[in-house]
Amino acid sequence: MLSTMSMIHQPPRSISHFPSSKSTTAFLLKNLSSSSSSQPVTDQSESTPPSSQILTARHSLISRHLSAVQLAESFLSRLRRAEPHLRSFLHVSPDEDVLRQARRLDEILQRNEDVGPLAGVIVAVKDNICTSDMPSTAGSRVLEGYRPPFDATAVRRIREMGGIVVGKTNLDEFGMGSTTESSAFQVTANPWDVSRVPGGSSGGSAAAVSARQCMVSLGSDTGGSVRQPASFCGVVGLKPTYGRVSRFGLMAYASSLDVIGCFSSSVFDAGILLQAISGHDTSDATSSKQVVPDFTSQFTSISLSESKPLKGLKVGLISETLEDGVDTGVASTIRAAASHLEELGCSVSEVSLPSFSLGLPAYYILASSESSSNLSRYDGVRYGNQAPADELNALYGDSRAKGFGHEVKMRILMGTYALSAGYYDAYYKRAQQVRTIVRKGFKAALDVYDILISPAAPSAAYRIGEKKNDPLAMYAGDIMTVNVNLAGLPALVLPCGFVEGGSAGLPVGLQMIGAAFDESQVQYQEDL
Repeated sequence: MLSTMSMIHQPPRSISHFPSSKSTTAFLLKNLSSSSSSQPVTDQSESTPPSSQILTARHSLISRHLSAVQLAESFLSRLRRAEPHLRSFLHVSPDEDVLRQARRLDEILQRNEDVGPLAGVIVAVKDNICTSDMPSTAGSRVLEGYRPPFDATAVRRIREMGGIVVGKTNLDEFGMGSTTESSAFQVTANPWDVSRVPGGSSGGSAAAVSARQCMVSLGSDTGGSVRQPASFCGVVGLKPTYGRVSRFGLMAYASSLDVIGCFSSSVFDAGILLQAISGHDTSDATSSKQVVPDFTSQFTSISLSESKPLKGLKVGLISETLEDGVDTGVASTIRAAASHLEELGCSVSEVSLPSFSLGLPAYYILASSESSSNLSRYDGVRYGNQAPADELNALYGDSRAKGFGHEVKMRILMGTYALSAGYYDAYYKRAQQVRTIVRKGFKAALDVYDILISPAAPSAAYRIGEKKNDPLAMYAGDIMTVNVNLAGLPALVLPCGFVEGGSAGLPVGLQMIGAAFDESQVQYQEDL
């Protein structure tokens, strides 16, 4: 795939990190190389570090080096050329609609009026996030053809800041899966090797950014659905703290775990996108009233950094994430990244989280239980497509039987069982108790360490169909990420190396975990 499609992005093969302040803590990373360049984003070489596409595009627009229409046309062309191979999108906005928004932006620029921070940015949105001008199906037949009458809060904020939503990306049905194979409509391919999965459930959003079909994209993360596909596709994936971003307009899977996250080709762009969509929302009772800091205000260029920029930073490498079950190549890559951090001056030591292995079964009980409740509304009467039937019970049963896929039905049944009389205390209540233990374990570790690191997945991308019929093996792939959702913490995945596979190797992602609402405290820089 890489040899035939030059538009596919190659992420950095190693990383280095540079903080702008040594007195603060956490994990948010960045890249400012070439951020002031006037080179248009459409002309950037694949061999250069992934600079900020958002800042580069903005500079090109303001300097008149490139018009918004030209920028939009270039991405639409690349999107459509790549799409037959990747199938990242379930719906692409008509060219005339995209270009109409771009022309409106050019007119504003011609009048020398201010434009928003996302002006001209081409954004893709996961199809379980509502958009008023495009279908929103959650990858399910039960919502096939559904067009919401409103935008999700995150989408509305992107549009208000000048972003152009180019289409809706493929996903595992209602976010239930780790491969994007359980979509009711199509299977998305990994841009690094089209015979492999892009990860899930936000596989379409990750693949679209990796193949440069868009600049940035939105996904959702319930148990790793942003971070695992970011690792598989070699892009940056950011899961914010629970409550940082409004969930209004996100179709619920597990309400206490779901968050809207960001994909980009650089961490700087992930920070800009997070800045745009964060903040309290009166339409979402779970959105936090915490002040949203300027996530980019402390970003520092590599040229301004000292030789040991991480001196004093304490990093904990979670020992349980490198034990049996983790591919040797992945473990070696993560240890190499940890050694690189030490070379930059930080202190890295292994930390044990004894509750780590408990998170996976607890997560699946809680997520399935909440999905059983949340998806009960799709009965063909209140929500969802209606199957013809002669009486009410048959209408309910047929609508759900025809509308939901196998994976969704299985998780609904698991959740209903866990919540049923006689089993609630043994399963759901016990899982909530484990959740508390997981939270306490993370808090204790983050009281000692500034950040925690681990692989984002126990392996690189595997082949399409390899684990589809083995749900336990597929669920085990979430072991690195689900604990972060149970604790409600922020985490970011950054490409840190490659393992053998495909024609050019397969990317591996490093997961960095911070304390709640600590996204902006320390910034780092990627480097080749």
